[in-house]
Amino acid sequence: MEFSFSRRDIVRPLKQPTRLILRTTEQTVLASWSHLQDQFDNLEKHTQWGIDVLEKYIKFVKERTEIELSYAKQLRNLSKKYQPKKNSKEEEEYRYTSTKAFLATLNEMNDYAGQHEVISENMTSLITGELTRYVQELKQERKSHFHDGRKAQQHIETCWKQLEASKRRFERDCKEADRAQQYFEKMDADINVTKADVEKARQQAQLRHQMAEDSKAEYCSTLQKFNSEQHDHYYTHIPNIFQKIQEMEERRIVRIGESMKTFADVDRQVIPIIGKCLDEITKAAESIDHKNDSQMVIEAFKSGFEPPGDVDFEDFTQPMKRTVSESSLSNSRGDGKSEPKFGGKSKGKLWPFIKKNKGAGPEDFSNLPPEQRRKKLQQKVDELNKDIQKEMDQRDALTKMKDVYIKNPQMGDPASVDHRLAELGQNIEKLRLEVQKFEGWLAEVEGRLPMRTEQARRQSGLYEAQNTSAVNSCAQDRESSPDGSYTEEQSQETEMKVPATDFDDEFDDEEPLPTIGTCKALYTFEGQNEGTISVAEGEMLYVIEEDKGDGWTRIRRNEDEEGYVPTSYVEVYLDKNAKDVYKSLQKISE
Repeated sequence: MEFSFSRRDIVRPLKQPTRLILRTTEQTVLASWSHLQDQFDNLEKHTQWGIDVLEKYIKFVKERTEIELSYAKQLRNLSKKYQPKKNSKEEEEYRYTSTKAFLATLNEMNDYAGQHEVISENMTSLITGELTRYVQELKQERKSHFHDGRKAQQHIETCWKQLEASKRRFERDCKEADRAQQYFEKMDADINVTKADVEKARQQAQLRHQMAEDSKAEYCSTLQKFNSEQHDHYYTHIPNIFQKIQEMEERRIVRIGESMKTFADVDRQVIPIIGKCLDEITKAAESIDHKNDSQMVIEAFKSGFEPPGDVDFEDFTQPMKRTVSESSLSNSRGDGKSEPKFGGKSKGKLWPFIKKNKGAGPEDFSNLPPEQRRKKLQQKVDELNKDIQKEMDQRDALTKMKDVYIKNPQMGDPASVDHRLAELGQNIEKLRLEVQKFEGWLAEVEGRLPMRTEQARRQSGLYEAQNTSAVNSCAQDRESSPDGSYTEEQSQETEMKVPATDFDDEFDDEEPLPTIGTCKALYTFEGQNEGTISVAEGEMLYVIEEDKGDGWTRIRRNEDEEGYVPTSYVEVYLDKNAKDVYKSLQKISE
């Protein structure tokens, strides 16, 4: 009995099932990965490549955010570098329309840099952060799908090995049965063999035939089982796994596309704001007025001097004493006489150039040309009027606080603000006298007398009596100067010294500041600078002024010794009631 099998016969299913596939278009069939059953390894490499592409895109976006931050930082530093320094001459130059436009450009560039920071922040949160989390989830999902695919592949390989073992066993038993049958037939034909040997050979042949039949039945069963497992593997398990892998890969593609769209949207969202910044720069540029800037140059440097007149002819042909022409611009300062110097160059000036004084100028700005002096005096008067208004506002606020204390004694002591009210009144009167003084100088420059009330005349009578002669001599010196220049000598002559008055005595006798608490010196401090006071470690003192944010606290040892010490050197214990009143005064003054 002969048995012959090949792998082609084994792999082919015993019965192919009928498969119903609904096909709408050819594209639908090609879009499925189910026909890539034999490309498991290639699909594994392709999906890993997809993850690598996603990680590469994340790295690209991350570097873009770093570039945006660096660019924004450089723009901010650039804007800060060219900002005018406070309280400097450079800040005064920014009153021209061209420099104002440049300052507006610097400010807009600062806002422009802020938008690039917004781009970096949004890309980091909406793209980099989200995609990083998605990549981790994608790696886990991919690992799970390919693990299931390998498991299914191992299972079908195990079934194939079982089928191969059953096939070899069936083949071996068939050969053994064939040999046993041939041996039996040989023994049966031999007349010299006993009957018992023939019977034994016949039984052996039957046994081998039975074993072959059993192996055949086992092989058929194993084959049917393998074909069923193979069918499920290629038509159910693997297609399902590949379908999940396909969906995973398509989600990755969609996700990277959405991220690229977000990448563009983040930029697009700030375009209107960036455009607004550029519009403001354009608006600032259009606001530049060259005529206005030219007029400001005139106002800034106009001296008020008139051009010099014609120089008279001086005749040296006659032996007569040279007389200096009234319109001549010479440097003589005495009685207007000078001896002729033949063959020499004239020392007369063609224009009254102003000599620059070294150091601080006089209080009345007499070292400046008339027009510049008028502007400085007017500016000083305006500043003093602002200070007076500020002091008056504080006085009004303290008056209201005192009224509240009177109506509600539990909120504070009304008498605690009397001292401060008196100080404000004295400051206002002092500032008013200063205003009258500068208005007098301003009126002198403008060629008019100041309008003063009778009360103001009485208050400033002593000041006027002491300084009338000084002011007149100052004016005469300026009028008698033939070259019209203002020198340091003249500024010293015109600088007026105000003697002490009864009004000043009131400030000398003013009451000391009230104590608002006590303090203990934590360390020894040597007060060597003006306004400071030396303290010893462990010393107890009185606090009369709290730290205003500059790191110094004002303290008092006795009626004659008070000054400032570093706040970190003392431990302050403020009185609650005094502290509340002090804070109220601080808020009002602010």
